[in-house]
Amino acid sequence: MTYCVGMTLDRGTVFMSDTRTNSGVDNISTFRKMFTWEVPGERAITLMTAGNLATTQAVVSILDERAKTQADRAPGILTAPTMFQVASLIGQTLREVILGNRSGGMTADTGLFAATLMVGGQIGQGKQRLFLIYPEGNFIEAGDDTPFFQIGETKYGRPILLRAYDPAMSFEDAVKLLLVSFDSTIKANLSVAPPLDVHVYDKDSLHRGRMFRIDGDDPYYQTISNGWGVALREAFTRLPAFGFPEKGRSGG
Repeated sequence: MTYCVGMTLDRGTVFMSDTRTNSGVDNISTFRKMFTWEVPGERAITLMTAGNLATTQAVVSILDERAKTQADRAPGILTAPTMFQVASLIGQTLREVILGNRSGGMTADTGLFAATLMVGGQIGQGKQRLFLIYPEGNFIEAGDDTPFFQIGETKYGRPILLRAYDPAMSFEDAVKLLLVSFDSTIKANLSVAPPLDVHVYDKDSLHRGRMFRIDGDDPYYQTISNGWGVALREAFTRLPAFGFPEKGRSGG
């Protein structure tokens, strides 16, 4: 399993992904799940992946191959005129890889080859956009009502995002919020773990932004992890005490 989040803000987009993959508790590895492409001054694209590792690696390899030379770029994400068409191309590639595995004699459950992708970025004069791509190749786009997407192990880290997200927040606050979301997921699920990869894209920059990796022993991450636990306990103690109904006044 994995956990990845893409969050759109007024000033840009923040991407964060973990790096753990596992095939059982005794077979755990670290693989990058965030990938970027750019034509400086013309486009910047970030992809995050969750699901079958062979499937996602095949998709990324195909996208890379098509981006190597000008002759190989059509169709490709470095020549597509809009982010919508980039999402379409990636969705089509994902679907082809999954169907290719099935037609190649792999007759196991279709879900064995499934993967979910997230792609965001900006091309030319177009606005920054973020898409969630399903295994079938179709996709949806983030908007004002849904300003962030999650893929992988989503349920544990979602509540804090829903409560604390603000489109006007700074990049620094966005990274802090995502670290709380990831820490909540890591605490609840052993299949998600650091290191965490981060990409901060500045709107209208049209090139890769700040990219860095946060290890599990990073001092700031440890401060967030420990501090969030303490803050939750303190907030819990400040809530009004529960009182049992008096006898004869219960509704049941």
